[in-house]
Amino acid sequence: MPKTYNKLWSQITDWDNLFNAFLSAQKEKRYKSEILKFSARVEENITNIQNHLIWESWLPSQYKEFMVYDPKRRLIHAPVFEDRVVHHALVHVISPLLEKKFIFDSYACRQGKGFHKAVSRVQTFLRKASSNGNKERIYVLKADISKYFPSIDHGMLVEILSRSIRDRKTMQLCESIIKNSGFDGAGIPVGALTSQLFANVYLDQLDHYMKDELGVRFYCRYMDDFIVVHNSKRELWSLLGKVAIFLTERLRLTLNPKTSIFPAVRGVDFCGYRVWRNYILPRKRIIRHARRDLARLAGLCSNGMIPLETVKQRIMSFLGYMKHCNGHITTKHILTETIIRREQK
Repeated sequence: MPKTYNKLWSQITDWDNLFNAFLSAQKEKRYKSEILKFSARVEENITNIQNHLIWESWLPSQYKEFMVYDPKRRLIHAPVFEDRVVHHALVHVISPLLEKKFIFDSYACRQGKGFHKAVSRVQTFLRKASSNGNKERIYVLKADISKYFPSIDHGMLVEILSRSIRDRKTMQLCESIIKNSGFDGAGIPVGALTSQLFANVYLDQLDHYMKDELGVRFYCRYMDDFIVVHNSKRELWSLLGKVAIFLTERLRLTLNPKTSIFPAVRGVDFCGYRVWRNYILPRKRIIRHARRDLARLAGLCSNGMIPLETVKQRIMSFLGYMKHCNGHITTKHILTETIIRREQK
């Protein structure tokens, strides 16, 4: 019998929890106008949120919409700041409980995980699979969910959450956030903290199907992207068929048509890197973008249009990415090009 949790509401609506949620929600954004306005009367605003939650009269406001273009074009739906405080307060309480049910090899939006560890884990799988037999006969199933966040079914998500959360008021809050986010029946907003947790909970069903029911050994997931490493291509094709049926029938999801099975010697493109058994390389697209971006910033700096500090910050970001892979020569070339461009007058 799966473990369930009750008596959570008093923890969520506790004033200290709401204040800590406010501190979390404002991190790295404290000078934005809506946050400054909220902070100016923080005790009054938190008390107001607390009262609406206790009276069960809280409803989310309309989400703000905007586009981002890095690494690809995406429409973001972000809750207003007051609602973000509620989201953080909820996640502070229920996330540690739901985390206990997650498998080890789920890496997105989890403390102590992240995409660098996911990449390292895939490399470990490649090495372990090579020790099982012929090193040339290692195959990879690389898959992701088609339009994942817009496809998450509201009713199914609420049902999955209710298997762990038995507190009526807490479930009502979850359901209110899910069903009042501007999507009709399916879809959760990219840009909300609760969405990250709910999306992980939703695909945790796939994780346990893979590990518990199918006994897949070398399986790793980062949000809606997942990797399976195996010594048999035939076994991977069989597995892919089972996964496609499970996703359709149990979660109302479909696989991206780009899902593929290929020899591991080609390298595994995952979480921003290309992974082999003995080395990791940067993704070519990221290198092209970094080279163009640094050249542009260096040119602007040399003409006095932006400060040197802006270029340094972009360089540090690039170095942070490159330190996790085997790209020392590439790094040296790009930094040399940037210095030359910066010194040109």
